Amino acid sequence: MFRSLTTQEIAQLEAQGCSAKNWADVEVAEAFDARYVRNTSFSGHNKLGVFHREITLPGGLSIHSGIYNATLHNCEVGDDAHLYNIHNYIANYHIGANTCIENVNAILVDGKSTFGNGVRVPVMNEGGGREIPIFNELSASLAYILTLYRHRPEMIREVERLVDAYAEEQASDHGYIGDHVRILNCGSIKNVRVGDYAELVGVSRLKNGTINSNESAPVRLGSGVKCADFIIASGVEIGDSTLVDKCFVGQGCIFDKHYSAGESLFFSNCQGMHGEACAIFAGPYTVTHHKSTLLIAGMFSFLNAGSGSNQSNHMYKLGPIHQGIAERGAKTTSDSYLLWPSKIGAFSLVMGRHTHHADTSDLPFSYLIENQADSFLVPGANLRTVGTIRDAQKWPKRDNRKDPNKLDQINFNLLSPYTVQKMWRGREVLNELQELSGENTEVYGYKNCKIRNSSLKHGRDLYTIGIQKFLGNSLISRLEKSEWHSLEEIHAVLRPDSEIGLGDWVDMAGLIAPRSEVTRLLDDIEADKLSLAAIRQRLEKMHADYYSYEWTWACKKLEQLWGCKVSEVTLDQLRKTIQEWREAVVRLDQMVYDDARKEFDLNSQTGFGVDGDREQAEADFEEVRGSFESNSFVKAVLEHIETKTKLGNGMLAKLAEVNE
Repeated sequence: MFRSLTTQEIAQLEAQGCSAKNWADVEVAEAFDARYVRNTSFSGHNKLGVFHREITLPGGLSIHSGIYNATLHNCEVGDDAHLYNIHNYIANYHIGANTCIENVNAILVDGKSTFGNGVRVPVMNEGGGREIPIFNELSASLAYILTLYRHRPEMIREVERLVDAYAEEQASDHGYIGDHVRILNCGSIKNVRVGDYAELVGVSRLKNGTINSNESAPVRLGSGVKCADFIIASGVEIGDSTLVDKCFVGQGCIFDKHYSAGESLFFSNCQGMHGEACAIFAGPYTVTHHKSTLLIAGMFSFLNAGSGSNQSNHMYKLGPIHQGIAERGAKTTSDSYLLWPSKIGAFSLVMGRHTHHADTSDLPFSYLIENQADSFLVPGANLRTVGTIRDAQKWPKRDNRKDPNKLDQINFNLLSPYTVQKMWRGREVLNELQELSGENTEVYGYKNCKIRNSSLKHGRDLYTIGIQKFLGNSLISRLEKSEWHSLEEIHAVLRPDSEIGLGDWVDMAGLIAPRSEVTRLLDDIEADKLSLAAIRQRLEKMHADYYSYEWTWACKKLEQLWGCKVSEVTLDQLRKTIQEWREAVVRLDQMVYDDARKEFDLNSQTGFGVDGDREQAEADFEEVRGSFESNSFVKAVLEHIETKTKLGNGMLAKLAEVNE
């Protein structure tokens, strides 16, 4: 509750250098103490809380909460806030309790604002056509639908209507700065809503946006940062003169070291440093750390962009209208280049310059290598590399999201129906190439790429190993979940929970789901049945039910291999599948083990022990890098081989006890 100032309080405030156009428009909390408001001018309607608390600054300096050297217009200041040296003014803001604002130029709301909600971001295609309305609750999977499902205009219009209605709900002529916020030494902040526990230090300029900070996942913006037309999700850190213009920045993202991002969407745990992004859809874990790296007009996720990576979306004809896609887990090496339009398959490595519009989406886990201006494809090669396995292990560990309310549904699985269906199709593609061109052809042509004969054969083998590993994983996981003692009980355990999961699967920027479920969701949106909250719940359910759907898909593939229904599978067929799985796991792990050994060979020791002999070089190398045998990743691979072998043997022993 607030009350009017007493005559004595007004006199005290005026004696302390304060003024007001009308003191009757200034209300205060019941226990207000006028001693802690000095040299402050009031206009419009203002409400002031109590100022009882001492604030300790870094370094140990103690100051008292209150308002000093400020001009306030139409503001409400919460209990124990501290406002000091506001060089221009603060206008039309609610300032939360225990918030500290010092040495700021101006903080204001000018007219009615939606605080960044509803801003259209022309993602992927700079020429327009894929504009995404951003809002506080935008998820990667919903943005994926809005970006790529333009062939369903009624559904797009319905979601846009829902987002615009949400934005209108957020609209206000007053801004909000939450509790326990620190805004220090900043420039201009206009039409910006700031959540609890945010920390803004040395920020240059913020305009038309929302900072969704909270106690669990504070947002930190640092020196020289400039943001306009933006939504920043919880747990984000942006510093060192980074520029953000017309962007959504998802939970746990980190931008630093003069990064420049324009007209782009970034979802959970993206990192951008030094380089530049323009009109990109950056799905979870899109990472670039290099000054000369440009990501433009593309869709990425789980991407690691090397130094000097670049793409072109402009052929100097009709403008920058081209776009490209690098599916989940793709990597680009230093100085790599892609001429859009192109489509890079999942978990593929791009080396060199590629100007022939390659489409490798049906051949995942591949190397795309430049050789004398041609693009050579090595199918499946990335299945056996240390880097791929290490990436899959590190992503869950590097999840920066501390907010219990997670916007993005992220499936970290390396092998899933999404990637395995591509390997299945990839194996068919390689067989078709060989049948059409002959077994002795030295080089095969495929979608503007070339594949050597040896690469084709080896890739086909690697895909088979990957398929066997995944299907065996699914089978054993299903058998482990239940008790069974007879073949009839095994048949009951293996029976799918439903038919959901059959057919193609899609990767919706982190959320892996059956296409049938996505289509059903879009149909319901078109029918005007769903709110934004209901859409989110449906996406969350797809993620939660992943393993049930996965088994439906895997079971169908196993039936194809067995040549019979799951209700008719024999013990011999089950044993054979598990034996193939055990061999596939060990063989693939052995390839990874051998690949890791290369990091410890003589070539890797070049530059060690500079002023000594080979013995000194080896000692220096081991002191810095450790030995091959003691490397944590190498030990994990060996443990994985042992664990999976034991698991396979145990399952085979259990099956041996079952009677037909």
